[in-house]
Amino acid sequence: MGRRHDGSLAGATAERRLSSIAGGRTADGTATSPATPAPTEPADTVRELRPGARADATAPAAPEERLWHVVLSVAGENTPIAALRAGLEQLAHDHSFFLTARYATGHAEIRYWEQARDLHDAAAIALRLWGEHKATAGLPPWEIVGLEVVDRATYHKRVAEGFGDPPPQLGGVHPY
Repeated sequence: MGRRHDGSLAGATAERRLSSIAGGRTADGTATSPATPAPTEPADTVRELRPGARADATAPAAPEERLWHVVLSVAGENTPIAALRAGLEQLAHDHSFFLTARYATGHAEIRYWEQARDLHDAAAIALRLWGEHKATAGLPPWEIVGLEVVDRATYHKRVAEGFGDPPPQLGGVHPY
């Protein structure tokens, strides 16, 4: 398949040109001049991407997303350790903010941070995590048997007071 060098395009009309490029060429290969020259702007000028959408002081501010610490417990029929480990490692690779996973042949616990607007959103995302990644990560068809979601301040307060147990090995996928 060769490239056409005669300046014409198959099926194009004689008036067709690249409109996004000032001074483009028409279909017959002749140069055109831009209708209006591009304005020159100083190098430090910042242009809005959506000039019509301006921030309004009376508009309600969008709620900020927060970090939530999630502990998801799953269990089911015994699964070969090698396959389970490979699936959990793939999940760790696919999911942002993954902290650690512990596993045995019939159950696993996943700890990670989730970014969400509120507790309801964080819990909803956590409850979908296992099911959505089951096929892509090769996870076993287990069910969710436990869920804990706490905000960042609560998590750090628990750890500081000695009540929250930080994972024995931070990061990665480890057997119990």
